[in-house]
Amino acid sequence: MCRGLFPSSRCLFMYRDVVAVAKSVYRLSMVEPTMRLAYLLGSFSGQMTKMMVELRGNEGSDFCVRLKNNLSLGVLKYVMTTSTYLDMRRRGFDVSGLRYEDLVERPLDMCHVLMKFCGLPVSLAQSAIKAFEVDSQRNSILAKSVLGRIKNPQLTPKTKAQLNELLTKYGLPLIGEPNFFEGTLCCLD
Repeated sequence: MCRGLFPSSRCLFMYRDVVAVAKSVYRLSMVEPTMRLAYLLGSFSGQMTKMMVELRGNEGSDFCVRLKNNLSLGVLKYVMTTSTYLDMRRRGFDVSGLRYEDLVERPLDMCHVLMKFCGLPVSLAQSAIKAFEVDSQRNSILAKSVLGRIKNPQLTPKTKAQLNELLTKYGLPLIGEPNFFEGTLCCLD
């Protein structure tokens, strides 16, 4: 639909390290009631996780997974979004990836790449970097100042093994392995 309305638009999928996603989703669940409910119900059974996924408008049959620890829901969210991106690429959709870590490590270089990719003047890259300094969620329960006060759960060896089981089940890179997916924009040195 968007392509029909905006034929020259560019589609991007931003992704990041799976553990960072899992910790972020955990912190979000501490302030967002439906996310908290998903954690709590999903810890009882995979059927509850499936039901919560379906309540959010997604097909849940592939996600009938019991959440065994505080990072499981975040990994499941990572699996759902990343699998969708990879499936769209396999089906020929014109969508490219962008790694959050690359953007943070080399903001000016990556903003140049993004501006070129989007057909925008590279001169806008500096302004784009300035936008990173603003908390887009300020004055809300999702503000950095709110979520930053929530302690992250620890990634213990047992937790890591459980999360790697999930990642293996869905054919995605394990924790600590490179997670550079096909179609990802990058800087050329």
